[in-house]
Amino acid sequence: MDEPAFDFERAVQRVVDSLPAEFRSAMSNVEIVVEDEPPPGQNLLGLYRGIPLTKRSQWSSFTLPDKISIYRGPIERLCGHDHTRLEAEVRHVVLHELAHHFGISDERLIEIDRY
Repeated sequence: MDEPAFDFERAVQRVVDSLPAEFRSAMSNVEIVVEDEPPPGQNLLGLYRGIPLTKRSQWSSFTLPDKISIYRGPIERLCGHDHTRLEAEVRHVVLHELAHHFGISDERLIEIDRY
């Protein structure tokens, strides 16, 4: 019997749902989407586009929502059909991109061993 396909959208939602309430309520004007592939020529698992919460001003409420893209293709190629590994990688990528939404840089993520 074949194993059911891994549901990326549900995996992403599980990560968001698992965040402490204070983080979920602090998330502001951000959309999280699953896309098949990153932009051409970019080797990415996820991408944050927007204005981090730490950089926002009173005028930020007039901007488009931030966008976090989670790229299904590269994550599947990295993890194969191992659902446990896929779940862990999706969690890592979503949390990494959410860290950028909260104003945490790649350098700081490396410093705290969370890159």
